Amino acid sequence: MDNSAKIRVFLLDDHEIVRRGVQDLLEAEGDIEVVGEAGTAAEALRRVPAVRPDVAVLDVRLEDGDGVSVCRDLLSELPDLNVLMLTSFSDDEALLGAVLAGAKGYVLKQLRGPQLVTAIRRVAAGESLIDPRTAAEVTARLRHRTDRADPLAGVDLTERERQILSHIGQGRSNKEIAAAIFLSEKTVRNYVSALLGKLGLARRSQAAILAEHLRHEHGDDWAGGND
Repeated sequence: MDNSAKIRVFLLDDHEIVRRGVQDLLEAEGDIEVVGEAGTAAEALRRVPAVRPDVAVLDVRLEDGDGVSVCRDLLSELPDLNVLMLTSFSDDEALLGAVLAGAKGYVLKQLRGPQLVTAIRRVAAGESLIDPRTAAEVTARLRHRTDRADPLAGVDLTERERQILSHIGQGRSNKEIAAAIFLSEKTVRNYVSALLGKLGLARRSQAAILAEHLRHEHGDDWAGGND
């Protein structure tokens, strides 16, 4: 097959043996080419824009971050990129995070090789593998958890932290938030880490759900100015 017609794939996983296995699986197919790989979020954010793949296959859990945040940041720079999240764990919050970040698919590592190949081909063609009904059910379950108590009771958030939480709720990446409020991306990343710690949340997707709940209950006043 002509190389120009091949599906160009980038792999992000913090286990080298997994990357090698997936690469061997994919390159045994005549229509797929692995054009790059990374073991950390930082490497992926640097390398993916340089090689411009058709599909990025991102591990959800990484030593230096998470694949959902990588997905969000990559799509803010490469809106035509098709992202497939790959994880060892079935996780409502990670699934919702993938939906909010704009991923086209979310699959478990336990699936068989031919199924992964088919998933990559489908997202490369622009299809979504995330059933809208499933995404809606996950959102409802997580929102119900948040509704059971005052989510900010006893939490002393600064005006800036509330502002950043509001931006997270709007699905903006750290890069987009930094541009909106005139801070460096690194400073925003530090704010987000501190914010999650104060709220007792493990993931950015949880913060997005919380912000959506607050906006629904209190309008935009709870966050102060966003611009």
